[in-house]
Amino acid sequence: MAVLLCGEGGLRRPGRAARLHVTAPAMSRSLGRIRRTTGDQILVRTGRTMTPTPYAIAVREQVHALLQQVQGVLAPSRALDLDTLERTFTLRWHDSLVALCGPALLSAVREEAPGVRLRFLAEASVDTPGLRRGEVDLEANATRPSAPDIRAENVGGTRLVIVMRQGHPLTRGRAVTAEQYAAAEHVTVSRRGNLHDVVDEALAPLGLTRRVVAAAPTEAAALEFARGSDLLICVPEATTHTAVSDLGLTTLPLPLDLPPAPIYLSWHQRYDTDQAHTWLRDLARAAPARHGAAS
Repeated sequence: MAVLLCGEGGLRRPGRAARLHVTAPAMSRSLGRIRRTTGDQILVRTGRTMTPTPYAIAVREQVHALLQQVQGVLAPSRALDLDTLERTFTLRWHDSLVALCGPALLSAVREEAPGVRLRFLAEASVDTPGLRRGEVDLEANATRPSAPDIRAENVGGTRLVIVMRQGHPLTRGRAVTAEQYAAAEHVTVSRRGNLHDVVDEALAPLGLTRRVVAAAPTEAAALEFARGSDLLICVPEATTHTAVSDLGLTTLPLPLDLPPAPIYLSWHQRYDTDQAHTWLRDLARAAPARHGAAS
């Protein structure tokens, strides 16, 4: 209110208006809106000055307190205090990335901000607008989103390898040829149940096709198919390190010229300047590199 900004000593136009960095007409319009809202004159003319009414003086302290609250809300954010941060982040990550990077990310979060919790969600069988609707804070997978309001950053990549059981006939040679690879039976990893992927596209120019007998929704499920059979699985190398040794599997290079499988970190633009979200992104960004999936 004008009386709060100008004090009880009165208001002279245009001098006081200049001090408030507004023009005299703008000051008059603001005063008119306040009068209509409160039903009080707020300021009345006394000679060459404007004097606050008793009502204006009575509410001055309340208005001052309200303005301080507004300034606190609209002022630039203070430094992030991780020790007192209480927040739950929802992450929709590819299952292999949760297994690969999730434990280290959670450990780092708990060490720096013990009041923060992470909710890891499984990927859906269809694309969802979770980032746009604010249901998901951070996504991580091999697909770069195309929506203009979704940020995406390539935070890593890893080559594709063949996974098979130890003692598989293909492990007897020094290397697997493209022909040998195509002649085997395969299981794809696809949350949508796709029986074809980039590997089939790479085989086609060579005049080769492979026989895919099943599609598994997660990498962990696909690896189980390989444990007691001669089925082959093609997955990113960085995600196999722990699982392969624990399940009695082995890996061989894929005999095809394919680029590394990318890892994209995605979030909605509403979080660009959110300090807590930025902090979490920094931790998530570093996680793939710590596990051999450098960008």
